[in-house]
Amino acid sequence: MKFALITGASGGIGLCIARELAKRKNNLLLVARSTDKLKTICSELEKEFAIKADYLSVDLSNPLATQTVVEWLHTKSYAVDTLVNNAGYGLWGRVDATPADQLNNMMQLNMNAVVNMCHAMLPELKKQPKAYIMNIASTAAYQAVPTLATYAASKAFVVLFTRGLRRELKDSNISVTCVSPGATTTNFIDRAGMEAMKERAEKFSMAPEAVASIAVNGMLKGKAEVLPGFTNWFSVQLTYFVPKFIPEKIAEGLYKTN
Repeated sequence: MKFALITGASGGIGLCIARELAKRKNNLLLVARSTDKLKTICSELEKEFAIKADYLSVDLSNPLATQTVVEWLHTKSYAVDTLVNNAGYGLWGRVDATPADQLNNMMQLNMNAVVNMCHAMLPELKKQPKAYIMNIASTAAYQAVPTLATYAASKAFVVLFTRGLRRELKDSNISVTCVSPGATTTNFIDRAGMEAMKERAEKFSMAPEAVASIAVNGMLKGKAEVLPGFTNWFSVQLTYFVPKFIPEKIAEGLYKTN
């Protein structure tokens, strides 16, 4: 029995990806911090889609968390053919106004956890006839974003890491895809402390269900990069053709804190 392992699966895009994979009769292993939510989600998905679902409550911003995940998989003898690295969050504010420990925690989750999970799971994924890795980045990865400077940089890391990993595995059984959503109706804004921008953001937000559907379809088709929604795709294309200071100045105006 094969499973898809999804991090950050207790809500938002991660939960919607779980549902999208369950529709396709994938068994699921859900990883996040929220024990009660995960337990309820697994029960609901098993009943609705007649699949097997299990969960592990762990904080992936802890540097030792990946080993906890691996030990859990081995103890349960779970075989994984799909890895979705979705866990991550943003912090809104100037770098000099944000505590260093908060920045480091975000970077640990957004970057190190992604690398650690890929590194730990590659031996297992290579055992399967066909396997997939999906790493979730952001449209913020394609230009510097003042007041989201560290978040945008962490997602740029995910984009470049995923591109490199895809090339390394191009002759293997593993297909690697980077998905870069734009504004999405999740709790990202609340977690990032961007309540002041909530009304503006909702005008341009995609539903997480739509993002998840596009993401999973792209992954299963073996696409290198997926940019859900025409507006997001177009905005990223512009960053390749205009001087860098233009999208950065636009971002500065959009995300200013006062």
